[in-house]
Amino acid sequence: MFGAEHVKLGANVRIDAYCIITAGPGTVTIGDNVHIGAATHLFGTAGIAIADFANVSSRVSLFSTNDDYTEGYMTNPTVPEGFRKVTAAPVRLGRHAIIGCGTVILPGVVVGDGSAVGALSLVKADVEPFTVVAGAPARKVGERDRVRLLEFERRLRES
Repeated sequence: MFGAEHVKLGANVRIDAYCIITAGPGTVTIGDNVHIGAATHLFGTAGIAIADFANVSSRVSLFSTNDDYTEGYMTNPTVPEGFRKVTAAPVRLGRHAIIGCGTVILPGVVVGDGSAVGALSLVKADVEPFTVVAGAPARKVGERDRVRLLEFERRLRES
């Protein structure tokens, strides 16, 4: 973990082996009852927020910054900023969001509450709540049952 002072963890969080979390100056916030799968990378320089009950499967990469090397710009953190063009925007995963194995999420993306992203997807645009997307780039392929999911959450909280 890099920038641990910029990481906030909720209750009942499980982070599996070989994960990398980079934070600062943006904050990486992980809510309650969240699972982060093995070998996941959270590059949160510009901030990442993962809401309660979210699940991030193994080998997922969340990028809050991204080098744009078009137009002749250089890339990588060893090159001074004046020679680079970097996009920086926070990433947000909503409550009950599911991110499938091997998925890449780019800066500024909001994955809505209850949404699911299929394995090996490239997410470069927001995902509407309770929507299922998959592919590269990710496209809508279905919907999740909002009523049932929220009922299960209510019952869990009451137990």
